[in-house]
Amino acid sequence: MKLTALIVFLAIPAFACAQSEMSCPMHAEHQNASNSHAAGVDARGDQAMGFSHQKSAHHFRLFPDGGAIEVVANTADDTATRDAIQAHLSHIAHMFTEGDFQLPMFIHDTVPPGVPVMQSRRSAIAYTFEPIPQGGRVRIVTADPDVIKAVHDFLAFQIQDHRTGDPIEVAPAPLAPGTTPPTSSR
Repeated sequence: MKLTALIVFLAIPAFACAQSEMSCPMHAEHQNASNSHAAGVDARGDQAMGFSHQKSAHHFRLFPDGGAIEVVANTADDTATRDAIQAHLSHIAHMFTEGDFQLPMFIHDTVPPGVPVMQSRRSAIAYTFEPIPQGGRVRIVTADPDVIKAVHDFLAFQIQDHRTGDPIEVAPAPLAPGTTPPTSSR
């Protein structure tokens, strides 16, 4: 009896490790819900943005003073997607400046984290559209620590929900368009 109990005791962790994906009794349901949500984000995003997520790449950057939303066409010769991206991001910068976050709420089918603070403190945030090769960027800049946290929460949610794989760590802020980094003078 003791030997049987010992074998069962030692076998349980091995079985649990082999079944890590299945450790949740509702794993399949969660996976289906996740896949369904992702497909919905993609379909609603294509509709709201006016260009295909399959022809573009989203990136969300966290910077010490806020962050950025960047979207580029996947190919340099896809000027139609580039132009649609630039029109969309220019519109987004204007909407966010006004405290209007209806598009991200529609695309994600929820109120993204950070939005309530970004709406209530909108006068403390500057949203600037910048064209970049193959697309555009919306820089989100603030000096308010509470708003910076809200912006970071919003962008981290975007990284997760758009499945971009972008880092959620804060990186150095980018240079202004048209500037070059300083060179070392050894």
